Amino acid sequence: MNTVPAKNQPTGDQGATVVVTHRVRTHKHAEYERWLEEIAPLCKASPGYLDWHIVRPIPGLSEAYTVVVRFDTTEHLKLWLDSQDRARLIRQAQPMFVTGDDFFVSSGLDFWFAPTGAKAKLPVRWKQYLLTWSAIYPLALLVPSIVAPCLAALGAPPITPLTTLAVTGVMVFLMVYVIMPRYTRLVQRWLFG
Repeated sequence: MNTVPAKNQPTGDQGATVVVTHRVRTHKHAEYERWLEEIAPLCKASPGYLDWHIVRPIPGLSEAYTVVVRFDTTEHLKLWLDSQDRARLIRQAQPMFVTGDDFFVSSGLDFWFAPTGAKAKLPVRWKQYLLTWSAIYPLALLVPSIVAPCLAALGAPPITPLTTLAVTGVMVFLMVYVIMPRYTRLVQRWLFG
């Protein structure tokens, strides 16, 4: 089993994401899907697990399965990556892979798109820019009109830094946990085309 390179390890408890890329042999896709059904519950039961997303290959556009898994801390993520369950299942899956068990660990917002360290097709920067902008623009219009009245109803003083802090906190939460994981799946043909 691969170990996480030190240069790719985030520090602190800001959360951690692993992007796993598996290039699966053409005739092994059904077997790999069954394997995912076996490994997913074990990963999801691991301490600190937050969420799991699978980006399946698109015929003619990509060859790889990309699995994005988020944990609350780097330590919990490392615990899963180094677990005996994962090691056993990776050994079991090796004959299905064209290449090995490639993964990249990071923290922050870069899990929205395939990171440089992953062996997956990367979307061009201008598409990343347009996608992110098109998600932030409606939030920038909507969130302040909801958050400011809520703060006022709670008795918070109308101080611009406080309102900005609350608005940006809500926007980042929505982008990371709600919008971008779904939005990137919705437009993945365009994003990776």
